[in-house]
Amino acid sequence: MADFIRSQEPTGGSEQGSSEPFGQTYHRGPIIMRGRMIPQDNSNTNLYASNSDTDWLHMDPWRVLRIQAEFVDGFGALAELGPAVAIFGSARTTSDDPVYAAARKMGRDIAREGIAVITGGGPGVMEAANRGAAEAGGKSVGLGIELPHEQGLNQWVNLGMTFRYFFVRKTMFVKYSSGVIVCPGGFGTMDEMFELLTLVQTHKVTRMPIVLFDKSYWEGLFDWLTSTVKNRSMISELDPDLLVRTDDPEEAVNVLVTNCKTQ
Repeated sequence: MADFIRSQEPTGGSEQGSSEPFGQTYHRGPIIMRGRMIPQDNSNTNLYASNSDTDWLHMDPWRVLRIQAEFVDGFGALAELGPAVAIFGSARTTSDDPVYAAARKMGRDIAREGIAVITGGGPGVMEAANRGAAEAGGKSVGLGIELPHEQGLNQWVNLGMTFRYFFVRKTMFVKYSSGVIVCPGGFGTMDEMFELLTLVQTHKVTRMPIVLFDKSYWEGLFDWLTSTVKNRSMISELDPDLLVRTDDPEEAVNVLVTNCKTQ
């Protein structure tokens, strides 16, 4: 959109009592600028200028376009996925850990029901769930994130995308999952879990069952939430139908599969 200047009263407008204290008004799309805020260049000049300066690549307007493109790519990749559930958990879980075996079984059992499995695409619990889904011939989705020490998506992902922005990636998890299993994990896992709890408790999502696998791992945290935090009136009662704690992989799968089939 072209820039233009709409002339006002003669420049004496800066005198006391004038209705136009800044003189001319400069329009750049929906933005107006006056007085010292009027730039010395314009959009057309910048567009056609041959300039080796690439600072614009790191400025917020360009960043907004990258964010928009990431949303478009994510929606395009997942729009036809069908029913799906997410499995969260630590990237540090080793293959000989019982939680790894449980996540692999849950991924396999979910896929056998014709439901896609979505993870963060990394190693550990994420790899186990993707592995189970892939071995069952199902849809094994990995939504990765660019991090300095990440090694890319695990080999068991058959539909994957790597995101630059955490908040775009979280939107994809919430938008395309009908429920979530949260296995033991650290800050990243808890960040995803609390994001979902917030959305459920504030009714920003209509229904999102959350299953916490390995009761002993989560016991201390939820004892604190349901005693200290709740008793101080910082949270309302957690819906027992939407928050399930279990040590049984089959129960975890059944909660989510039942929810998918009733939607």
